[in-house]
Amino acid sequence: MPFEQLIALIGFVAVMTGTPGPNNLMLMASGANAGFRRSLPHILGIAFGCQVMLLCVALGLGSLLSRFPQAVTALRLGGALYLLYLAWRLVRTRQLSETDREARPLTFTQAALFQWVNPKAWMMILTGMATFTQPDRFTASVILVAGAFLIVGLPLISAWNLFGATLKNRLHQGHRLTVFNRAMAVLLVASLYPTFGIQPGLADNTRAASAREGAFSAGERAFSAGEGAISARERAFSAEKSAIGADQGTSDAPERRRPRWWLSVM
Repeated sequence: MPFEQLIALIGFVAVMTGTPGPNNLMLMASGANAGFRRSLPHILGIAFGCQVMLLCVALGLGSLLSRFPQAVTALRLGGALYLLYLAWRLVRTRQLSETDREARPLTFTQAALFQWVNPKAWMMILTGMATFTQPDRFTASVILVAGAFLIVGLPLISAWNLFGATLKNRLHQGHRLTVFNRAMAVLLVASLYPTFGIQPGLADNTRAASAREGAFSAGERAFSAGEGAISARERAFSAEKSAIGADQGTSDAPERRRPRWWLSVM
């Protein structure tokens, strides 16, 4: 992969994993309610689930989803319902004494499975695979994309949890935890709006990108052939013009020699 494309991949992963979304908002709320150590299975489950999804997309799941748009609709509805359930759990947690019972962090398995109904996870993985994989080096580029999501994304999602954990001690007073959890619940529901745009056609963008690259190369070859044909016509036109000039020169030559011929006879 060229260096410029590698930098673009790192920037894409940083933006997609470091900006607010269902995973990061849940990790922030988990840190504030349960702390960083108890949230580690949640963090690792997110990383593992995204890697499994990326592998499945590389093996052809994206093409399968493009053929069955109903599956994409089911993912949308399932993700929305589960996010609403998580928001409801956050709203129910009113005091730190209730944290262990009502706002337990997701387990490793729950966090990994949640990625399959997380709209933002689908959007970033499908877009990353379609944009940054190379057909001629598909396996190597898939490994590179997966490594970027793991190396760049894991510290960024952990930072959201650590930020929530730093707020834990400040939420002891009054109703701060209640206000915080309600705000997180509202943001969690609001995150459905920008991340609910999975399009069935996006699931097959890996093949589409390969086709576009092939069409672009064919277009370049056709353009080069066209330039060659234009140059050949220009050379033929120049040769024809030179031939016409030569014919005119030979036809004018006898007319210029006639006076000298008559003068010689006289």
